[in-house]
Amino acid sequence: MRKKHIKANKDRRDFIKKTGVSLGSLFVLPSHVLFGKKEIKDVTGKVIQKAVTLPNDKINLACCGIGNRGASVIRDLYATGAANVISLCDVNLGAEKTIKSMQMHPSASQHKDFRKMFDKIGDKIDAVSVATPDFSHFPITILAMSLGKHVYVEKPLTRTFNEAEILIRAAKKFNVATQMGNQGHCQDNYYQFRTLVEKGIIKEVKKITVHMNGGRRWHGWDTNIKSFPISKSIPKTLDWDTWLMSYPNHDFHKDFIDGQWRCWYDFGNGALGDWGAHLMDGFHQFLDLGLPTKIQPTKITGHNNFFYPQSSTLKFSFPTRGLMPKVQVTWYDGVDNLPELPKEYEGLEIDTTAKTSEGMVKPKSNTLRPGKVIYGKDLTLKGGSHHRTLSAIPNSNGKDIQSNLTEYFKSDTNHFMNFLNAARGKEKTLSPFEVSAPLSQVFCLGTIAQQLNQTIKFDRKTKTITNNDLANRLLKGHPPRKGWEEFYKMA
Repeated sequence: MRKKHIKANKDRRDFIKKTGVSLGSLFVLPSHVLFGKKEIKDVTGKVIQKAVTLPNDKINLACCGIGNRGASVIRDLYATGAANVISLCDVNLGAEKTIKSMQMHPSASQHKDFRKMFDKIGDKIDAVSVATPDFSHFPITILAMSLGKHVYVEKPLTRTFNEAEILIRAAKKFNVATQMGNQGHCQDNYYQFRTLVEKGIIKEVKKITVHMNGGRRWHGWDTNIKSFPISKSIPKTLDWDTWLMSYPNHDFHKDFIDGQWRCWYDFGNGALGDWGAHLMDGFHQFLDLGLPTKIQPTKITGHNNFFYPQSSTLKFSFPTRGLMPKVQVTWYDGVDNLPELPKEYEGLEIDTTAKTSEGMVKPKSNTLRPGKVIYGKDLTLKGGSHHRTLSAIPNSNGKDIQSNLTEYFKSDTNHFMNFLNAARGKEKTLSPFEVSAPLSQVFCLGTIAQQLNQTIKFDRKTKTITNNDLANRLLKGHPPRKGWEEFYKMA
């Protein structure tokens, strides 16, 4: 399909990737030699990047998903000064939230179907941003990669384990720059954790607690649900058939769109996929966790077959990796499902009525921000989400270590500029699919355990679930509907 686009604009991209090109006796200098740096500001006036960009050094960007989160992604990519937004694609052109993006980029072409966009202007596109519902990331991304386009994809990378597996292969096959949008992975969170592992400050970790106890969209819904809800009419501006993409035909409901898709097993990855990418990314990469061997749901409140629980506690078991010991990562979500924390944990309102283990306390509801606690051999560390760094729990082992936690490389290149620089051949992305796809697969396995409310055992070598046939089938999810099968054969 669309083979005329598989060969990219290679001549122009090859020129962009070179820092200097010898043309006979003429030597073309890179732009930073000719021009000084300038400040790049976002829409609020905040300086977010110092960069050098010339008109012929910018990436021609097509943006898929331009309302809600997509609008923010477009804004942040454009604010770097390193991208021309040449095309906007959304299944709901004409909706209030997409109109704003179109007004910001009036010269960009407009499309409802990403396939038609590539047919019409694929030869002009260098890179694509994907900020659509989780389940629809994969078709857009794999087609863009097959056409030689660099891809920036919001987290979590895919809805299913198998889709992430295909994208790992695609990244090797098509050799384009890839970045998943877990934005904090490109700032202090990344550099500090890497340094602490390299220096041996974080070592012999056997236990990690991760918590996200904020209210979610589906909290309070009827957990006795027996079927999907159905709306009487589809909004006139919405192309519902294209919204479904490879998903089997499905009736429309207002609670499937505008961010509500995150609530449903079929369309989103719940709180785990939404926040896990901002909480687990550092330790997953630098402790080399890979994929778990077992996921055990020890608490599921409000279980049903359609949308995510009101609260969940999931225990992920990771095996030994070289000299590193087994690790148990416990995930907590739900407003009243708070974890036990070390009694030295500062800044908490303590629930004095809660029963806890020795040396531990429980915070009151709604007083704990999303974060994590990492229990190492000699040190216990706590951290927040996104770019926020770790600090030592001030027990006897943590008193003298705090100054060492601030000694790490600090970069002023944000996640968006990192991607665009990679697309221009100037640097490598910090959250490429080889790193971010296995992280997303951890979430996909966790959501299967939530959906079935059963412990699942996973074979890391064969990448199969060994104790439950239905769970193993859910690694692939629904078979693609007619006309979409080829997307799953591209890599």
